[in-house]
Amino acid sequence: MEFTVIDRDTWEREAYFAHYLSAVPCTYSMTTKLDITPIREKGYQLYPTMLYVLTKTVNQYEEFRMAFLPDGRLVRYHRMSPCYTVFHKETETFSNIWTAFSDEYAAFCRSYAEDIRRYGAVQAFDAKPDMPPNCFTVSMIPWVGFESFHLQTADFRYLIPIFTMGRFENVQGRYMLPLAIQVHHAVCDGFHVARFVNTLKERILAL
Repeated sequence: MEFTVIDRDTWEREAYFAHYLSAVPCTYSMTTKLDITPIREKGYQLYPTMLYVLTKTVNQYEEFRMAFLPDGRLVRYHRMSPCYTVFHKETETFSNIWTAFSDEYAAFCRSYAEDIRRYGAVQAFDAKPDMPPNCFTVSMIPWVGFESFHLQTADFRYLIPIFTMGRFENVQGRYMLPLAIQVHHAVCDGFHVARFVNTLKERILAL
């Protein structure tokens, strides 16, 4: 795990960061629809493929890799990996699993499959132990689509983004997947989320 410590005395974003962290603590979410038709047409497994393109895009933009260390230092992680939920039908509960990210799609999918094989049936909140701090959260609600989704987070020092996917639907021959993106305004403005979404859409189309 590598990171760069942010020098807040010289950081060009400090005024915005301080305002939305302390003066007006503010997180927000944006929900969008992603055209996942290329994923369906090529027969790719949806969950690991979306984890891959999300992580690839998170690692492209520093606004989505900011965090506080336990000692209070503000850092930018060099790379992030996804932590995602798996559902247990028997108990109607879920578990968290994380998979170390690989830039190569097939390699990441193999790592994902191995983690699911080893930890997918473990009924514990954290099924795979030793999750590193440079992970972000992804969950999926495949039973229902939604137009908007918002998490109520009380900890205004949690800067890492949270992604939630819903059930996709067929709209005039295209498969559309709802995605909610929760971010902290101290590190991520509307421009940054819009750029992230546009890059994500391009990445899906290019699969």
